[in-house]
Amino acid sequence: MAFAQHIGTTRYVFPDLKTLLARATPFRSGDALAGVAAESAEERIAAQRALADLPLTHFLSESVVPYEADEVTRLIQDSHDKAAFAPIRSLTIGGFRDWLLADATDSATLAALAPGLMPEMVAATSKIMRAADLISVAAKCENVTRFRNTIGLKGRLSIRLQPNHPTDDPRGIAAATLDGLLLGAGDAVIGVNPATDNVEAVLRILDMLDRLRLAYDIPTQSCVLAHVTTTMRAMDMGAPVDLVFQSIGGTEGVNRSFGVDLALLAEAHEQALTLKRGSLGQNVMYFETGQGSALSADAHHGVDQQTIEARAYAVARRFSPLLVNSVVGFIGPEYLFDGKQILRAGLEDHFCGKLLGLPMGVDVCYTNHAEADQDDMDALLTCLAAAGVTYVMGVPGADDVMLAYQSTSFHDGLYARAALGKRPAPEFEDWLNHMGIGSTTEAIPARLSPALIGLE
Repeated sequence: MAFAQHIGTTRYVFPDLKTLLARATPFRSGDALAGVAAESAEERIAAQRALADLPLTHFLSESVVPYEADEVTRLIQDSHDKAAFAPIRSLTIGGFRDWLLADATDSATLAALAPGLMPEMVAATSKIMRAADLISVAAKCENVTRFRNTIGLKGRLSIRLQPNHPTDDPRGIAAATLDGLLLGAGDAVIGVNPATDNVEAVLRILDMLDRLRLAYDIPTQSCVLAHVTTTMRAMDMGAPVDLVFQSIGGTEGVNRSFGVDLALLAEAHEQALTLKRGSLGQNVMYFETGQGSALSADAHHGVDQQTIEARAYAVARRFSPLLVNSVVGFIGPEYLFDGKQILRAGLEDHFCGKLLGLPMGVDVCYTNHAEADQDDMDALLTCLAAAGVTYVMGVPGADDVMLAYQSTSFHDGLYARAALGKRPAPEFEDWLNHMGIGSTTEAIPARLSPALIGLE
């Protein structure tokens, strides 16, 4: 089905849904690289106006990636909850935007709606929203998950403690972990990206982190972000695996490039559930995503990168994860060129993930060859904290010495908590107070806890 829109005397025609969505997307370098971006601001406005008039029900009949060719499309369509969708069935994309912004649309309403939303619907809606709209709606969403603590409550901001080390040295990882704990980080997860994806390294790191957790009774969870098959081998060997990690994407081809499919993820999910390591809940999966991965894998099917990103959230939602993280600026300027594009993409990803019912975090980050700096990250961090982001990263000095990119520091997380009146996960907050580390809302915590001296 073609879509047409006049701007003045010029008539713009968009031959199908994926073209309409792509042309309506706020400009980013990845879509230009893929050849799907609007050729002018006028064409973009024409597409946005046509999109605003599109009924939500159209997404039930036209897919951006063919059903028969893609298991992610089949997952999206086959799992759609028609009863949950019914209250908004009569709306257009523009009408849905207005409905989302209305005062009467509250957290409970959005939670009930989430199973009735398809990723393409929320991606389309984000394309006609300002940054303030994306923040306002996401702030209404409350998606709560549990393992050893409670993540995602309103008024809370969790931090992933990311103590990466270039040689996977357990002493270096332990030192960075101590640094983060003393600065109030770690309630989302203590998560290590291993420098080498082999089961022996994973076992060493998991064992050290679990002994640390048990020694100080820390109400959190650990994760080594190895490939899912490596983690499954570690579980077979009796490793103390709390969360199973995997990078995922919005098409079958992207996931194949990551070495996974839905069946493998389901197998890993079931294996982790059998361990029963969570004390408060059994949300055992941790997923990371990022705009641009589909184009890198030549698996985007001519769809814009933000819509493909939203489809990845359908994969995540299938497995009830504890955490989902958009690593928004990590892939590089080929996909998000500068700070402005990174900010917009981060707010879009967060909005889409939260609206689909996910515990959405964002790695507020950029690569050293992007046209971005830490001021840009401060702006995105502040916007996300206002939008109720579930968690952000805590990296020593904001500079990851293993992955070689720039993120947010432990102090940045404390700034966001202090400036926006946010607190850690409640169980972790109680632990911080019990250990005498200091006020969790201070921009710079006061003192070294005597109880943690033994970690040095």
